[in-house]
Amino acid sequence: MLKIEVLGTGCAKCKRLFANLQEAVKALGVEAELTKVESIDEIVERGVMSTPALFIDGKMRFSGRVPTVDELKRLLEG
Repeated sequence: MLKIEVLGTGCAKCKRLFANLQEAVKALGVEAELTKVESIDEIVERGVMSTPALFIDGKMRFSGRVPTVDELKRLLEG
């Protein structure tokens, strides 16, 4: 099971990324644990300079922009 985290303070972009992720995971039928990390301290500790940020299994994959559902699907399939 993948551990997928969206790091951000709850802004519109962060919410859109989370929604796009939910759609991509559902479309692919991937087993994943989706979580939101909104703690500024934790976001800074992970070295995120621009939100939203996407982490998959502890590795940053995107930061500072919202990938499309298709981009997320390709990432999750890869």
